[in-house]
Amino acid sequence: MSRQRETSSNKITDDELNALILSLQTLLPQLDQSRHGRVSAAKVLNEICSYIRRLQNEVDGLSGRLSQRLDSMDLTGFDAEIVRDLLQQ
Repeated sequence: MSRQRETSSNKITDDELNALILSLQTLLPQLDQSRHGRVSAAKVLNEICSYIRRLQNEVDGLSGRLSQRLDSMDLTGFDAEIVRDLLQQ
């Protein structure tokens, strides 16, 4: 009985789900609600996944470029450690 109650209390309501989808939609300029009106939840989730992949690729590219720049700089071990610590924050 308590397991069933726990499961039902963890369920998200339709209103909560709609609010979350709308929040995600605001992060995507290409799905601006004022221009496109209501967009399906599947489209929003698909676009969010694509957007996250693009951001991850951009981060990977920038990290690679930064690593190359750091490798080409004449930094002492101490200076390099400070830079790495700053970047990891």
